[in-house]
Amino acid sequence: MDTPLRTFTESPEDPFSLHRAATAVLDARGTVVGWSELAENLLGYRPEDVIGRRALDVLIAPEDREAALQAVMACTGAGGWFGVLPVRRADGRTLRMGFRSRLVVRARHDDEWFLVGAPADEVIQWETDRSLLDGIFRRCPIGVAVHGPDLDILRVNRAIAQFADAPAEALRGTRMDEFLIAPDAWTAERALRGVVETGRPLFFIEQPARLRTDPPGRERIVAVSAFRMQDPAGEVLGVTQFVEDVTDRERARRRLALLNDASERIGTTLDVTRTAEELARVAVPGLADCVAVDLLEPVVLGGEPAPDASGRLYRAALSCVTQAPPPSARRPDGEVVFPPDPPQVRCLRERRPVLETDMAAARAQGEVRGAGAVPGTGPEGGGAGEPDADGTAQEGRSPEADAHSLMVVPLGARGAVLGVVSLWRAYRPDPFEEDDLTLAAEFAARAAVSIDNARRYTQQRTAALSLQRSLLPADVPDHPAVVVGHRYLPAGGVTEVGGDWFDVIPLSGSRVALVVGDVVGHGVPAAATMGRLRTAVHTLAGLDLEPDEVLSQLDDLVGRIAGEQQATGPVTGEQIVGASCLYAVYDPISRRCSLARAGHPPPVVVRPDGRPVLAELPEGPPLGLGGLPFESAEFELPEGSLIALYTDGLVESGRHDVDEGLGLLYEVLSGPERDLDALCAEVTRRVMPEHPTDDVAVLLARTRVLGDDRVATWELPAEPTAAQRARRLTADHLAEWGLDDLVFTTELIVSELVTNAYRYASGPVQLRLIRDSSLICEVSDGSTTAPHLRRARTTDEGGRGLFLVAQLTERWGTRYSRDGKTVWTEQPLDGPLLGLRRPFGGGTG
Repeated sequence: MDTPLRTFTESPEDPFSLHRAATAVLDARGTVVGWSELAENLLGYRPEDVIGRRALDVLIAPEDREAALQAVMACTGAGGWFGVLPVRRADGRTLRMGFRSRLVVRARHDDEWFLVGAPADEVIQWETDRSLLDGIFRRCPIGVAVHGPDLDILRVNRAIAQFADAPAEALRGTRMDEFLIAPDAWTAERALRGVVETGRPLFFIEQPARLRTDPPGRERIVAVSAFRMQDPAGEVLGVTQFVEDVTDRERARRRLALLNDASERIGTTLDVTRTAEELARVAVPGLADCVAVDLLEPVVLGGEPAPDASGRLYRAALSCVTQAPPPSARRPDGEVVFPPDPPQVRCLRERRPVLETDMAAARAQGEVRGAGAVPGTGPEGGGAGEPDADGTAQEGRSPEADAHSLMVVPLGARGAVLGVVSLWRAYRPDPFEEDDLTLAAEFAARAAVSIDNARRYTQQRTAALSLQRSLLPADVPDHPAVVVGHRYLPAGGVTEVGGDWFDVIPLSGSRVALVVGDVVGHGVPAAATMGRLRTAVHTLAGLDLEPDEVLSQLDDLVGRIAGEQQATGPVTGEQIVGASCLYAVYDPISRRCSLARAGHPPPVVVRPDGRPVLAELPEGPPLGLGGLPFESAEFELPEGSLIALYTDGLVESGRHDVDEGLGLLYEVLSGPERDLDALCAEVTRRVMPEHPTDDVAVLLARTRVLGDDRVATWELPAEPTAAQRARRLTADHLAEWGLDDLVFTTELIVSELVTNAYRYASGPVQLRLIRDSSLICEVSDGSTTAPHLRRARTTDEGGRGLFLVAQLTERWGTRYSRDGKTVWTEQPLDGPLLGLRRPFGGGTG
């Protein structure tokens, strides 16, 4: 062990070593009395040239003697001196040399000086190296440890001594497992043994270096570099390692990694609760042992939080390293109620983070009262054991560890406080630090923006879906003319609403209107325009207009809407420039279906034989172009026929073209007769793409027929007795139908309508009774003059007929055809209308 130690006390490279340096002896007067062979070799003077002469006279040039003498006098003292002097060689050249002198005391002679000299460059380099070596072991902040070949510690510097919390001398001769815990010592020695055996150095290898004196769980990370030491003959002397404590740097790296991880994992969805769960999971276990996210109630519901952050809190997420969270973090699901003035309440009130490094001390002062501890647990519960599933503690169990450190940071975004994030440490001993609080605040800031985005999305989506539900039919009413099934599937996006729509509108005479439309665009602007068009279609359907006339009116409306949007500018959002529509009217008595379309795909008709065909009807321009005509087509549909109305998003997609889409639709519809709701589901599943880019609306209708036993029709001649005959025919037929209770009121209605037709129209009059869900009376004539309801004065002899009709019927109205008009009424089948009703019209009567 002495040999390697000498490498640090007397280096073989020492320029003043006796086997390398020039030496001389001077007496008290500076006369040379001794001269070595190495001095002769270095300076060129033989002993006889210098012995007996003053050193200044021989070795120093005249111009340098005064300065040299002053330098020697200045350095002399305490029995020796050191300095650099210019020396004149025998050949006349000057050589700067470093000198070290020591006083030699003689017993009977004057004292002498022993002088050792070497070239100044070598001396300065050696002194620099010596100073560096001294600095490494005395002042260097990076730890240095020198080990022998068997890895015993030979020498350590002060940094290692401070790290090991022991004097440097006490560590000499020990091994690392005497102050490091066994696993970390084994890791360190294995790495050093590899350096000794292979000679390959280590460069900044990070490894744990936990001390035996550290509390359990304390973390220490060091970066180690090492190299093997050898003498000139190649013999291995040991290994030197440089050790730097990088615990803080490693923690900073982990914090940065956590931030990067948080950027990727927080805010992956637009769901408030899911985002809160992502925040809780990303901070465990990297930052905390347990994390809870408590949100204000309006935030969870998508509303605006109170400006003062008041209101109930709901626990949106909880994540812990153990299945059972520490008592401080426990709360039942749902509403969160904190005790008076806990850190969470202070955080909300003051809108700033709160750090409790020692919760036990805070509890003792009454500042923290368990923060949600279940009764009977934690420090207030007398040290109870692990709680059961119902939150109560069991007797006889060992006390569980509660959280010892807490951070609470507010969730704030865009000037509003959304809630708080609580982070606890219970199982790792290190308390939270200010850097941890900064990291938690950064987590919360990023998550708060995502939560606020999710809240705003929830708010907008709720509003959009409410708008959509208010615009689309909530439930299609059961109708005697058709059995229907329907689907509406928006393309997605932020609002999940669109401009496609469908409708089933009851018409007079047991007829039904089937409507499917598509407004150009997506989202709320398209849905708002769709709502206006749907309202207009209902109004036009109430007028009993022909399908082509309905589309003409819609065309004018879309043109006006486009003009309004151009006038208001882009502030209203997406500009709606057009729409398409298909309008069909089916009569279950005549079995005729009249259709017209405006830029919309034609329907697919499946007759009872099961063969699907595309209905042939004029295409018509899209709505909004203006000035172009629309044409209707009419065909007969046998009972049980299926008519499929749809928007183009069903058959057009990036996956296939229109023909392929129609082929898939034919394939689905040509199967055996099925429940229409199930058939709609199969149509959307098999025909439309998996990720549609356009809204889809599907309306399937299977036709019914009203048989002759439920319809009675008579042609009445235009003569004064027409009303009397109509009353007789009505009474007889109602008796056959078993509707005797309706005979009296129906006779009055029929009599009034036939009388008006005879009085104001020309030609024969047709009377038709229809027994459906209500009793329908229809009187048709060849006149297009509209009957008007008026209130007769007491002195008037007439004018009370239609007023009486309005009082005795549930609905009444007028529809027009190319040959004239039909006035119709409806009465409930559960009995005559008693008493007077306010007059109202179901049409333009």
